[in-house]
Amino acid sequence: MVNKMYLDKAEVLIEALPYIQRFNRKVIIVKYGGSAMVDEELKRNVIKDVVLLKLVGFKPIIVHGGGKEISRWVGKVGMEPKFINGLRVTDAATMEVAEMVLNKVNKELVTMIESLGVKAIGISGKDGALLHVKKKLSGGQDIGFVGDIDHVEPEMLKKLLENDFLPVICPVGFDDDFNTYNINADDAACAIARAMHAEKLAFLTDIEGVYRDYSDADSLISELHISEAKKLIADGNVGGGMIPKLQNCIDAIENGVSRVHILDGRIPHCLLLEIFTNKGIGTAILDESEEKFYHESK
Repeated sequence: MVNKMYLDKAEVLIEALPYIQRFNRKVIIVKYGGSAMVDEELKRNVIKDVVLLKLVGFKPIIVHGGGKEISRWVGKVGMEPKFINGLRVTDAATMEVAEMVLNKVNKELVTMIESLGVKAIGISGKDGALLHVKKKLSGGQDIGFVGDIDHVEPEMLKKLLENDFLPVICPVGFDDDFNTYNINADDAACAIARAMHAEKLAFLTDIEGVYRDYSDADSLISELHISEAKKLIADGNVGGGMIPKLQNCIDAIENGVSRVHILDGRIPHCLLLEIFTNKGIGTAILDESEEKFYHESK
């Protein structure tokens, strides 16, 4: 008799089949950040997930942050980090450190991908004028070289995908005067997803997903349409830290992205579990025209 373990593996593959068919040759943006960037084992698991997505026919693009690593290096060189309204003040010296650290992280991720047999290329938003920015203010206050994206030039990314590369992007761009700016990685991922008409955008975070009641751990929502997401915000049912993430998700979907996933990057292989299983493990936010794969009433 066939071992049940092998039958279970076959069931997993069969469950994944409709998702592989549905998203084959589609662009998926993975915003990579949080604890999954700090823990080496989690980091390798995330990269394995993205490589597998590519090898089964997806067109993944990684957009990564590096806030924790930047803070570590700012401290290492004896600089005192400053924040205004929760946002890091990035003076010229801090920007120099940030760009150095982000490029270091970028090439480490490229190396991991290449070691798994997939062609990767690491770039920043400055390459090919990918990310054009204007200065970001916080409550009217100058926070230095922190930028808001006002234009994405996606042609280079399209050519990289056509040539079978997996792009890995760090969120740095420049303005009209070619000054270098740091960019919030969530914002960069959303802007790139819109410009590339991505089918999916996945945020790897340090939270499990969206809850109907954030004080109730059993109220995790598997899937919701953007009208439901807007209602959660309006009714005050989501915590303060989730509001900008949800608004980013809504903005991406209203600009052509079909599905946005909020995932707990601390769970090994969270990307595969979310994308290739019926219920998933995080929260998928959908365009109104998109059908839910999982129905909680079942």
